[in-house]
Amino acid sequence: MYKRILLAYDGSEPGQQALLDCQEIAQWSHSELTLIAVMPLPLSVIGPEGGVYDEAAQTDEKTRFQETLDLGLRRLADKGLAARGEVVTGDAVSEIVSCAQRIEADLIVVGHKHLDGWAARWWRGSISKALIEHAPCSVLVVITR
Repeated sequence: MYKRILLAYDGSEPGQQALLDCQEIAQWSHSELTLIAVMPLPLSVIGPEGGVYDEAAQTDEKTRFQETLDLGLRRLADKGLAARGEVVTGDAVSEIVSCAQRIEADLIVVGHKHLDGWAARWWRGSISKALIEHAPCSVLVVITR
């Protein structure tokens, strides 16, 4: 069954539900759990021509993402599950796929919230949809409304 599970975790409501579902699957299948938090590269906008890398913003965001990840790891530990986690920076789909390949994951778990209206869906895009297209293994999309 599933020996290595990767959970893309952001602490959101869908992420919390994915954590709960992932916990149940891991307990049932005695899987290794890895949590990954993907942080976008922060840019300070300087005009319509583009942006510039902001190291202070990067440090602050990494701290925030690490705290969220640590909270998820503690919730799993409270349920008796050992898990490891890491914060990475970059495109969410690319980083999740890369991590899944590196740890030889059998399952990727992500949370997803249905967005109201076509414009919201178009503007935000769907990490879940893109992930299914590029994943090296099965993907479980945990849906909340």
